[in-house]
Amino acid sequence: MQAALRLARQRAPLRAVRRLATTASPSSVASSAPLTASRITPIPLANKKDWKSLTLDEKKAAYYVAFGPHGPRTSISQPGDTAKIFFWTLALVAIGGSLFATARYFAPPPPKTISKEWEEATNARALEMKLNPITGISSEDYKGKGYVTHQ
Repeated sequence: MQAALRLARQRAPLRAVRRLATTASPSSVASSAPLTASRITPIPLANKKDWKSLTLDEKKAAYYVAFGPHGPRTSISQPGDTAKIFFWTLALVAIGGSLFATARYFAPPPPKTISKEWEEATNARALEMKLNPITGISSEDYKGKGYVTHQ
């Protein structure tokens, strides 16, 4: 029965164990009799008894033995899930990389306005037209690169 009870209940987290330990009064702990073999009913016999006469732990153990793991007792991941997740992630990253490389391969060349010479010509035209004379490229103390973004 103890083995069935051990199967029926997962180990409580440390926080729950502390809460249980701090909420019990010393009188109730001292008066509770220790578990002995005579107090524990085997599961097959417990299933034949009246359900209302069983203790809560016996009901939980009988239910677990009858129906198996369910609800919070089911494991979140199955054996081999880690490898599946790793390989699917690797496959999806490879697919994304191949789509990116394909799009780059078949893309048209960049426009002629994205070149260092064009940006320098844009700076010269901005100075000629005196664009932004207060704080911009045409101001007297301007020290920036203007429209040039290429190295």
